[in-house]
Amino acid sequence: MDKHTIAAIATPPGRGGVGIVRVSGSKAPQILQALIGQIPEPRRAVFSPFTTPAGDILDTGIALFFAGPHSFTGEDIAELHCHGGPVVLDRVLKATLGLGARLAQPGEFSQRAFLNDKIDLTEAEAIADLIDSASEDAARLAVRTLQGEFSARIHTTVQALVQLRTGIEAHIDFPDEEVDPRVIAQLQTQLRSVIERLTSTFDAARQGAILREGLVVVIAGAPNAGKSTLLNQLAGNDVAIVTEIPGTTRDILRAEIQIDGMPVHIIDTAGLRESSDPVEQEGIRRARAEIERADLVLLLIDDSHHDDAQLQILRRSLGPTRRVTRVFNKVDLTGRQAGIVDVDGERELGICANDGRGIDSLREHLKSIAGFRSSGETTFLARTRHVDAMTRALESMRRAAENLSGSCALELIAEDLRIAQQHLGQITGEFTSDDLLGEIFSTFCIGK
Repeated sequence: MDKHTIAAIATPPGRGGVGIVRVSGSKAPQILQALIGQIPEPRRAVFSPFTTPAGDILDTGIALFFAGPHSFTGEDIAELHCHGGPVVLDRVLKATLGLGARLAQPGEFSQRAFLNDKIDLTEAEAIADLIDSASEDAARLAVRTLQGEFSARIHTTVQALVQLRTGIEAHIDFPDEEVDPRVIAQLQTQLRSVIERLTSTFDAARQGAILREGLVVVIAGAPNAGKSTLLNQLAGNDVAIVTEIPGTTRDILRAEIQIDGMPVHIIDTAGLRESSDPVEQEGIRRARAEIERADLVLLLIDDSHHDDAQLQILRRSLGPTRRVTRVFNKVDLTGRQAGIVDVDGERELGICANDGRGIDSLREHLKSIAGFRSSGETTFLARTRHVDAMTRALESMRRAAENLSGSCALELIAEDLRIAQQHLGQITGEFTSDDLLGEIFSTFCIGK
């Protein structure tokens, strides 16, 4: 681990009443001594001028000292609470750098807290999620994760896996002895219980990931199908320009909405058609790129002007997209039923983007696609990587359960359980690579 003392401005850029410069590392006490002439008693605020070694007064404010290991990072920490002007903060920061600190990297304070076992990886990520919360629900659940609710569930499951592995490997050590069927039955019962427990955690994490990251929905279709009108209807304001001229939308338009607390990223795209206009061609290329990345594509169709051949051409133009819902717009002109209907085993929607008919059904459909339940049923915030890790862990555990029922070699069962434990360890950081750590903490703000 890097032993350098680090420093950074811990408050957002801009002007404010108070700004904070944070220092962490072995040189924090001597930096305080140089700037305020003393090392304050831990956790007791001291009001003092901040003075350079040359005698220049930088500012007057409050200094705090947190002695390691009883600090956020586990190291000695100094905090200098200054007036919140950018120039003042920059001068104080430069003074700490001149006294032996180096500028912190994004998320480096939280990374040091993780490496010093003050928090695990899910709790570290929850710090960033709390800062980035876009809704009250997301903030509330980020606090729960930060308090260790998610980590506790994972640790409980890992402990149960360790007990199972211990029991199985004890029999591996005595290969000449036949395993009592009653022991196998007991192991099966224990494994089923662990799988049920992790499945419950998985369902909660999936909800938490949806609440944190949202659903990416692309509105696609032919020109003049009403895509921009639908975007405006869902967003609740005029995000897009709407005209009767086909091809008005040339670039990607985005809107962030919430449906019962679920974030939805709505993307309006250029109309899909053959065009010789180079600007429109670029818009269509960008539309197809967004379609490939989407969680769901709403294929918007002008119900007053289409036929089956056109629909087939339009569907093929989307490419191999996994999830597509056909939405027939302008039902006010055709008499089609507004709302959700089942056609040949697939769901279709009838709407009128102009007057809002069928839009509530569309919102419910988006929640259904995401598998989203009300936020009251969600207990903590999670990320896609957590869901992926649990998916792989459950696959290994179910394979172990199947092999245990089929009298498979105990060595193979123990290996499946070891792999499952390793996947779960990636969630809390027990078995996480340095590359993944760098990727996670690089997304944090500097000073956190």
